[in-house]
Amino acid sequence: MKLKLIPLILASATLLPGCFEDKTNDAATTAPAVSKEDAVASVNGVYISKKTLDTLEKEIAERSQGQTFPKEQLLEELIQRELLIQQALQKQLDNSPEVIERMATVRNSLLSQAALQDYLKANPVTDEEIKAEYDSKMANMGEEYKASHILVKTEDEAKKIIAELEKGGDFKALAKKHSIDPMGSEGGDLGWFTPDRMVPPFSEAVIALENGKFSKEPVQTQFGWHVILREESRALTPPPFDSVKEQIRPMLQRQKAQTMIENLRNSAKVEILLAPEPKPAEPQVSEDPAASTDAPQAESPDAQSATDGSPTATETDSTAPEEAAPADEETQSQPKPAE
Repeated sequence: MKLKLIPLILASATLLPGCFEDKTNDAATTAPAVSKEDAVASVNGVYISKKTLDTLEKEIAERSQGQTFPKEQLLEELIQRELLIQQALQKQLDNSPEVIERMATVRNSLLSQAALQDYLKANPVTDEEIKAEYDSKMANMGEEYKASHILVKTEDEAKKIIAELEKGGDFKALAKKHSIDPMGSEGGDLGWFTPDRMVPPFSEAVIALENGKFSKEPVQTQFGWHVILREESRALTPPPFDSVKEQIRPMLQRQKAQTMIENLRNSAKVEILLAPEPKPAEPQVSEDPAASTDAPQAESPDAQSATDGSPTATETDSTAPEEAAPADEETQSQPKPAE
């Protein structure tokens, strides 16, 4: 019977370390002895254990996103791998410097993971810690706002629109007539948004307004001049605890692991032997203006903002913390009207 190889299996290193003697330690360690009763196959007298087959089956399911293979196909993979291992041992490839170095790398990687797993097993993240983190994040969620704006090119235009609004002008009608923002056709409606999604001058102006009030002074951003109407505001509704509980756990596990590593680092005697990299040389500036060959360059059209005028914050405007709140938060992007 001819069975197709699964390259993913042969590429896996998770089952290999036990098959070779450890050349990096004076006390060589080998794979545990397998009895015939616990075996699923024998290759030239070497037993392949049921546990090895089960481990491989789980590993393949995880790596292939739930895809499964017949047990006989997985077993054939293990048989063929055992044949390759025996061939390598027969040729004493386990004594080659390259193999020894690679096996040491795999062993060290497994040991470092085992140390972290052992620590987290002894110091698990508790439900109380998760709830405390959830409460802390949810307490600082803040508010979101619903606003509209009229965008024009000059301050004088914005002041004229404000004057019309003070006389009782309709904000949405003025937006449709004057706004150069694409949302002007919708009365300037920006929908609901959090302050971090807008450029600072715009969000600061929105926060300073009261519900139902418009800005008495034009607000300038890189997009132009805005007249802003703050329509409504509301506290952000936190997601249910149970829906984000398992999203918080890995974050707290990482924090615990990092603290454990930092404690080990602080208590260890570490000597850095790597020579520091040389600092890049400072560019030399000629004192003779005539010696400079850098002519003034016209501004490239690409350098100008190709935005559509909406006051959304760019990536460089982001003030979001590195650690995101458990709730799914949208990155800074074009604000859209609420669904």
